[in-house]
Amino acid sequence: MGEKIIIVLLFSACIMGPALIMAAAAYASIGALGRNPSAASKILPAMVIILIFAEALAVIAMLLVYQLFI
Repeated sequence: MGEKIIIVLLFSACIMGPALIMAAAAYASIGALGRNPSAASKILPAMVIILIFAEALAVIAMLLVYQLFI
């Protein structure tokens, strides 16, 4: 039972870390778009790349936890 709780906590940490990165990146990007809407062609691709890398980080972390503990 205790091992399952540890695994759940590790998986939640693997999800919450990149989720916080995504939230911070989206918040900063939307704030930048609000200040300078004409820079949307430069800001949006950078935001999408950050979100893709954060999601990849989450998937890799979950696969690593899965391989190590299950």
